[in-house]
Amino acid sequence: MSKPAPSLHDKLNQLRERFIEQLPPRLATTKEQWQHSRLSAEEQTRLAPELHRFFHSLKGTGRSLGFERLAMLAEQAEEALTTAPPRADIDAYISQLLLKLEAEQQHLRSHHGQQQVLAAVNSFELSSQAPPLRNKRQRLIYLCDDEPDQVDQLIHHLRCFGHEVVHFIDTEAFFNAVLTCRPDAVIMDVHFPLGQTAGTETITSLNKLTGEPLPTIVLSAYGDFHSRLSAVRAGCDGYFTKPVKPLDLMLAVDEITAPTAEEPLKVLIVDDEPEAAAYHALLLEEAGMIAQQVHHPADVLHALDRFSPDLLLVDVYMPVCSGEELATIIRQQPEHLGLPIIYLSSETDSQKQISAMAAGVEAFLTKPVQPEELVSAVRLRVERLRLLRSLMTRDSMTGLYNHSTTTDLITKTLSQAHREENQHAMAMIDIDHFKQVNDTHGHLAGDQVIITLARLLKSRLRLSDIIGRYGGEEFVVLLKGVSGEQAARLIESLREDFALVDFHAGDVRFRCTFSAGVSSFPEQPSTESLRLSSDQALYRAKELGRNQVSTELADEF
Repeated sequence: MSKPAPSLHDKLNQLRERFIEQLPPRLATTKEQWQHSRLSAEEQTRLAPELHRFFHSLKGTGRSLGFERLAMLAEQAEEALTTAPPRADIDAYISQLLLKLEAEQQHLRSHHGQQQVLAAVNSFELSSQAPPLRNKRQRLIYLCDDEPDQVDQLIHHLRCFGHEVVHFIDTEAFFNAVLTCRPDAVIMDVHFPLGQTAGTETITSLNKLTGEPLPTIVLSAYGDFHSRLSAVRAGCDGYFTKPVKPLDLMLAVDEITAPTAEEPLKVLIVDDEPEAAAYHALLLEEAGMIAQQVHHPADVLHALDRFSPDLLLVDVYMPVCSGEELATIIRQQPEHLGLPIIYLSSETDSQKQISAMAAGVEAFLTKPVQPEELVSAVRLRVERLRLLRSLMTRDSMTGLYNHSTTTDLITKTLSQAHREENQHAMAMIDIDHFKQVNDTHGHLAGDQVIITLARLLKSRLRLSDIIGRYGGEEFVVLLKGVSGEQAARLIESLREDFALVDFHAGDVRFRCTFSAGVSSFPEQPSTESLRLSSDQALYRAKELGRNQVSTELADEF
């Protein structure tokens, strides 16, 4: 039997133990530096920054890890070193504090494992578990309806968009199935032989039993007030009357089954104190984030390119380069201009905090920071950044990447693929006779076609694939890690399903098709050559009659 994963409490205790074990040589070095600094004015000037940094760091890290007496003694030493004019008894005072620090660390070592974790951390551990991330777009849908009308068509459309659908004709079988395997969403009729509101009553019973509301859309032949009220009281998320347009129902399903969270937030922690960095990393990881630590400012630029963080958490006082200087270096690079930076320091002087923020950082958090405060500050600023990025990089109609972002992402992917010798495939997709759709059915109907194809691509392709709206009715897809032949087969299956989707313009029902061209990397070694080859294959597919997939080798699917 495998051991349970260590808790935040366990990880923190390990960190505290490591901190105490490493403290004696650091104190010995500081004691020696202090003695040297009293020999001459030159030595005092040389060693003063290191002495101040040690006491400042010990104060912040000690307080964060719950070693309050250590932190208090370090704070007294820091104040004595920065007070002007200096105390008359500065020599004896600092020496005495160093002796007290040695005594305290010996006490802590002798009482190994008896220290209590901070209450704030204990409470945080109980409430910090992030909701699990969905790593796939396919959803399990339960459809409960005892009337066959439209059911087959609805199931077909749901499956076209990659959903798994299970159909039930009675509420009892549906009830038992939910208890066995909970679906991502439910489409439920209201009226059954058991009663006029049997469907919504079943949903109410399940919600009470499980304590977790089922995402539910009601589909009913009745639109009366009583039926709608029963759905509202059951906590249902939507209500449609038959006959329903499949695409309208699909949109509602998309909304209630949307992923509960995006990719984990990525935070780069820059702190020359490994224990302090590790402590804050533990808190962020406990909240479901990914944290990477850097202990030397000179390593930050490389880490930015390699890790691509959503936010930087930076200590203010570091050797070689201060947090303020580091923030300025980062801000001078256009690609990192909008990257959120939060200072984290034991500095309590408000004027110094304001001065440090002159480089354009978002916030200044004072050690020891409460776990909830740290997590909240990071999430708030990263979510704002992601929203702004989305507005700049996404097509407003479809939510896919826009033209320039798609090109940039493909170029970056191919650059990495050259180094790792990976294979990829590109598909250019164009809706057939789209001008005719607009002219015949109107631009709103045309928009519906574009949005539907975008949703089909998002639902059937992987999260790792790059999907972009290239312009108008044209789309581009980069399928990672697959050959051109594999990509062509996949696009062909999408083409077949898209051709069977029913669109509506008023009372008129119509269908659309698309053509596609596929090319391969590394056969085509650049973004431009891939695009040109895919475009040529697309042109060939249109010349041959449209509604087909062609490859760079002139194979039709």
